[in-house]
Amino acid sequence: MLNYLQDARVIPAAPTAPARDVAIVNLSLDVSRRSFLAGAGGALTVAAFAGSAEAFIRYPTGGETMPHGLRTDPLTFVTLHGDGSVEIVAHRAEMGQGARTSLPMVLADEMGADWDQVSLRQAPGDEATYGNQDTDGSRSMRHHLQTMRQIGASIRHMLASAAAQKWEVEVSAVEVGVHEVKSGENTAGFGELAELAMRQPVPDFEALNFKDAADFRYIGTGDVSIYDIRDITTGKAIYGADVMLPGMKVAVIARPPVVGAEPTAFDSADAEEIPGVERIETLPSSIPPAKFAPLGGVAVIASNTDAAIKGRDALKVTWGDSPHASYNSEAYLAEMRETAKQPGQVLREEGDVDAAFAGAAKTVTRQYAQAHMVHATMEPPVAVAQVANGKAEIWAPVQSPYGARQDIAAALGMPVADVTVHMTLLGGGFGRKSKCDYAIEAALLSQKIGAPVKVQWTREDDIRHGFNHTTSVERIEAAVDADGKVVGWRHNSVAPSILSTFAPDSGHQFFIENGMGHIDVPFEIPNLRCENGKAMAHARIGWFRAVSNVPRAWAIQSFAAELAEELGKDQKEMLLELIGSDRKLDPPTQGFPENFWDYGEVYEEYPIDTARLKNVLNLAADKSGWGAEAPDGEGWGLAVHRSFVTYVATAAKVKIVDGQITVPEVHMAVDCGFAVNPERIRSQMEGAAVMGMTLALHSAITYEDGAVVQSNYHDYEMVRSTNFPQVVHTHIVEHPFSVHASGVGEPGVPPVAPAIANAVFNATGKRLRDLPFGESI
Repeated sequence: MLNYLQDARVIPAAPTAPARDVAIVNLSLDVSRRSFLAGAGGALTVAAFAGSAEAFIRYPTGGETMPHGLRTDPLTFVTLHGDGSVEIVAHRAEMGQGARTSLPMVLADEMGADWDQVSLRQAPGDEATYGNQDTDGSRSMRHHLQTMRQIGASIRHMLASAAAQKWEVEVSAVEVGVHEVKSGENTAGFGELAELAMRQPVPDFEALNFKDAADFRYIGTGDVSIYDIRDITTGKAIYGADVMLPGMKVAVIARPPVVGAEPTAFDSADAEEIPGVERIETLPSSIPPAKFAPLGGVAVIASNTDAAIKGRDALKVTWGDSPHASYNSEAYLAEMRETAKQPGQVLREEGDVDAAFAGAAKTVTRQYAQAHMVHATMEPPVAVAQVANGKAEIWAPVQSPYGARQDIAAALGMPVADVTVHMTLLGGGFGRKSKCDYAIEAALLSQKIGAPVKVQWTREDDIRHGFNHTTSVERIEAAVDADGKVVGWRHNSVAPSILSTFAPDSGHQFFIENGMGHIDVPFEIPNLRCENGKAMAHARIGWFRAVSNVPRAWAIQSFAAELAEELGKDQKEMLLELIGSDRKLDPPTQGFPENFWDYGEVYEEYPIDTARLKNVLNLAADKSGWGAEAPDGEGWGLAVHRSFVTYVATAAKVKIVDGQITVPEVHMAVDCGFAVNPERIRSQMEGAAVMGMTLALHSAITYEDGAVVQSNYHDYEMVRSTNFPQVVHTHIVEHPFSVHASGVGEPGVPPVAPAIANAVFNATGKRLRDLPFGESI
């Protein structure tokens, strides 16, 4: 049911962009760095059935259990053309994270295609054909790496079979090279064999052989840039707002300021006087739990965007009451703080926690808070819909095109088969565009007026009427023995749940949220308890980049630094002591609940590995020069966290300049298994540093009388070119292909804010416990 997100913030252009520095670092394995063959015209040839059987060993991923699972039909994903070009279908959404490039790149490499002769076609929302398309959860590569290789190997097999048939030779005598097939004196390009190859039987998996890692041309090299980069840079790329249809109208909607309120009356006379305004329509209201149903309201429909916005602003709407009209952030935060002090639902228990605290020589208790946040993507939500003749066609920047298709069909009262959803490029997503309320709005209005409609959200609409990242209070207590060892740990997490968007609200988080940095805490402490206190939701709660990992990493990594200070220890050494010995956690014997969620993966394939966690911590610390004395007003901070089965550590340098927190340097150490596309991994870590600094300094949505206070970037700020991470060094832990690739879109975000806060303490002596903590100190 739930979806999660991956993508990267846009880094400001040079000369203010952070300097890029990426290194592939071999820490965990005693193997030499692979040598790679570069150049589109390389002379490498790979026999159609070359490569060892061990070059591809299947392993299970969560992709098999996602709705509609995985697809491996090469005829669905690849078209060979007579001119030699190769068309590959991109079935995942592209929002800067690189899935549209990296997955086709894997396929192209395995089949032997020259990337310069590859074109991409974006798939519509059709999971029966393409398998699961929910682009979220940092899982595009970890779920689809194997399927893309299998499809590529199938096409290579079919090319070899076509050549053998044409030349009347044994298939074993055929070699498939770089966009070329050979056998003895016979040579043919892919184009010459295209028609015949596409008619070959699709081979069974058992008939396939795969490239050895040493023969990869693109996989693992970082030599392939994002496919659409030129069109994006020159303004040719098509985003949601770029879609234009003949006769299209533009709608801007007055939505209720408080979730669940309905318009009891409205006066549209002034709006209708504005040139270009053509009609006024209402949309039905909703209140959670309503999944992604629109909030409702009054729509102004016009011939152009400017008229629609002016018309909406001229409306006089009277809104009815809502059960959430009394929601006030300050009072709610105080209530959560009190709740966190009381025992909560026990989610995980190991050892005798009460005895550990009763016998402790010292106890340390802290609370950490985080405000609501909103996605605030550079591209606000937008969708174009055309509903006519019993059919609906939608163009929109959506992360879950098939989910949108289902929800739109339900809203229109149509069969899913009569709805088509086209994915445009996304100008940022962060989880917001997994929720298709804006596309439903466009479809409903088009159905009402019998013409194509573009629904355009303004920045103010996006800030005030989106889905919020949850707010939270995290209370952590440690019991310390006479030797200064932590022997007891108690963590109570209090936050409204995402589940309240889908089902009646119990006030408690559910197993997916619990598995995001809370019950999976990897510390080797003999007595440990994780609890969840009750907090009822009063806003629409939705997933946000890294989701509940953000408040949990914020709290745990800040608390570890405070423990170090309390016990007179170095922060890195304190973390290493808490993490303990090299081991893989064993959930059944360590007090985990039976429904422990490991990001949807088979735990045995992606266990919690403390050696890998310590590796990235040591790497970030070593590369930053941790331990060196810093000048007055400067300091370094550390944080480390596992999320989406990837391990990331951050070392952040803070310098106080005229009372302002600046971050001149950041080191991001990432272990994501086999690094399929280092260029995109680096970009994701850079984006995470920028977004993490934004969350640390600026991101807070607050409510008064049930309504959002903030409205635009002047009061919901982003880091800007005047103050952002100036240099971001990315250090990628090297692994062979046998170490499963894992997610990179989200895991970089959680450790950034606590690393910055810990650096602020080391620079100033001031401890920060609430997110955001502001730019001034």
